[in-house]
Amino acid sequence: MKTYFQFHSKLEPFRAFSKEHLMTMAIIFILGILLFVMRKKLMEDGTRRFFRIFLAFLLLIFDVWQHLWLLTEDEWSAKRDLQLHLSDLVVILAIVMLMTKSYKLFQFMYFAGIGSSIQAILTPNLGRYSFPHFQYIEFFVSHGGAVIACLFMVAAFNYRPTLRDLWVTVLIVNLYAACVFFLNKLLGSNYLYIMEKPKTASLLDYLGPWPWYLLSMEIVMIVSFYILYIPFWKKRGDSSSVLSGELP
Repeated sequence: MKTYFQFHSKLEPFRAFSKEHLMTMAIIFILGILLFVMRKKLMEDGTRRFFRIFLAFLLLIFDVWQHLWLLTEDEWSAKRDLQLHLSDLVVILAIVMLMTKSYKLFQFMYFAGIGSSIQAILTPNLGRYSFPHFQYIEFFVSHGGAVIACLFMVAAFNYRPTLRDLWVTVLIVNLYAACVFFLNKLLGSNYLYIMEKPKTASLLDYLGPWPWYLLSMEIVMIVSFYILYIPFWKKRGDSSSVLSGELP
């Protein structure tokens, strides 16, 4: 059992799109589909409240456990372990969104939360933390949970993103990246991979050298947000129904 909690793991390196990786992604995908298959049941007050609180505490427990594990292993580092990567930050925001039922937070999370988490799930930076290492399980529970949290708000609360939300999210992400750039300078870190590409294989490998891949990232982000918006696209001239923060 200790093998699965060692920081300096002796397991085989993580391989993208291995059998374990594909099965993990399939589980997350199936859970997302089930939210809409069981939508009527989820919209019942008791079921909705239970799932919302359960998912929030599941994300919180794994998030706290992750930092306690690093501290126990004497490996926690401000250069690496602050939750400044967007896909890590949205895990915290998902917990807040679930606990507060905030529609305003959902407007940001639908695009930034799902977009960043899917990218992390497809190209995880896990090194030697292959299944069933704790770090592997924590990574996919947290990032998969953030996706499920956003889809849950759509299925159970009937929340809907708008085109305006998409562009506001783009603006917020860019402002956040500018702040993180200066933090990276201060800490000597590489959060958001602004300073250089990650060592492991990722989408950035196909987006050109630094700093040009930052512009490519911007384009990929906007395109991915538009893809996420497709299920809610309204014909021009249709009246869009923007939900308030009140529960249905």
